[in-house]
Amino acid sequence: MTVFHFFNCAILTFGPHAVYYSATPLSEYDTLGTSVKAALVYLGTALVKLVCLATFLKVSENESFDPYQELLKALIGFIDVAGLYFALTQLTHRNISQNHKFQAVGLGWAFADSVLHRLAPLWVGARGLEFTWDYILQGLEANANLVFSISLAALGSLMWLRKNKPKTLVPIIYACAGIVATMPSITRCAFLSFCW
Repeated sequence: MTVFHFFNCAILTFGPHAVYYSATPLSEYDTLGTSVKAALVYLGTALVKLVCLATFLKVSENESFDPYQELLKALIGFIDVAGLYFALTQLTHRNISQNHKFQAVGLGWAFADSVLHRLAPLWVGARGLEFTWDYILQGLEANANLVFSISLAALGSLMWLRKNKPKTLVPIIYACAGIVATMPSITRCAFLSFCW
């Protein structure tokens, strides 16, 4: 029964990435190489973020809200934006359109995030003897992160790849990108303020 629970949680966590790849035109245009390159860029940015978080943030002994630390976490979160910029503009892509490029980069980014943050806890914990909902919630979180990563890649594509942007939408695009980039800090503040 525990292996069955593990496979259910693994399919819930990693299955939507495969479904998205095969259900969209990404599979027809063979954009798997672009997704793999974006996943490797994500691994590099995760390493840089890890070093920055370990260097500049202090570990608090209580769960109190420290605005300076949260601001620093939000600024370190912009390393993801820099990584997406590199993945969208500097990597060589096959002859694919802008629509498929941002989707492939967002998909690779989300898959690498799911593998990096959820595979080991899922492998160790979901095979345990006791059933918990935590791993099902991790799978749902991975699905939300897929939408989040593709939307961040779409905003990056609008910011950096489109030449004829309407001038009235430029501040809105940058504001949305800033909100999406700082979303982990925003959700942490919401969780602490509502005592969840």
